[in-house]
Amino acid sequence: MTDPVELELPVDGGALRVLRFGSGPRTAVAAHGITASGMSFRGVARHLPPDWSLFALDLRGRGGSADAPGPYGLDAHASDLCAAAERWGDGAPVAVTGQSMGACVALRAAARRPELFDRLLLVDGGLPIPVAEGADPDALLDASMGPILARLSRTFRTDEAYVDLFRAHPALGPEWNDDIESYVRYDITGPAGARRSRAQEGPVRRDGRELLTSGAAFGEDLTRLTVPARLLHAPRGMTGTEPGILSAELVERWTARAPRLTAEAVPDCNHYTILMGPRARTVADRLVTAV
Repeated sequence: MTDPVELELPVDGGALRVLRFGSGPRTAVAAHGITASGMSFRGVARHLPPDWSLFALDLRGRGGSADAPGPYGLDAHASDLCAAAERWGDGAPVAVTGQSMGACVALRAAARRPELFDRLLLVDGGLPIPVAEGADPDALLDASMGPILARLSRTFRTDEAYVDLFRAHPALGPEWNDDIESYVRYDITGPAGARRSRAQEGPVRRDGRELLTSGAAFGEDLTRLTVPARLLHAPRGMTGTEPGILSAELVERWTARAPRLTAEAVPDCNHYTILMGPRARTVADRLVTAV
């Protein structure tokens, strides 16, 4: 279960790309990180039992949905995730998961349309990000995602030059594998001599600002959950070093406040390799195991 089938999800004004991994009758839908694509779930899908299918969306402005129309923002992404659950769920509740920003998308979908889902798995995301009162979200975004945003506007002479950029990444290079390489190559687009990422900077910035300014709304989503939820979090962050992006204090605070949420630290991984490294097996296991 590694090579996906490319499907289309009709939305107002166009369609979204959805990657289907597997052909089993049990269904999970998935949302990826802020500049990622559905291909980031390739490793997880490989470890799912044969009676499962994973439908991983390319969210608006990313991957095969790069040219999909707006609106952007977490509400729009959550509505798209719900539409996928309705389309491929065969009338029964399905599992929903998301990583990083996609965890916030999955959380919002489960909080607003709980009848569509029987479990929620948050992967290194989904908790409100602590932001100082009065902080400029655009300045925070540039400080936290500056190199990532810069990559979206760069062009590369060859596909290999783009792949080499990721090979040099401190969180990815030391743990390079076929799943990471497939994910990176799926992201490449553009004419010969000017290859670039499929992810569009405008939608990424729009969603990034919302992540930083919507802590109260995410808190409400967590506390109102009626769907059983599990959070998996990594000990290392986006540079491959400790601490992780979700501190122990933050995790403890929200597991205490949200009655349906439990949490588990996944050892020996970072923000990316929790999904695209050896620990993808843990993610798959927790996805198919009821909370």
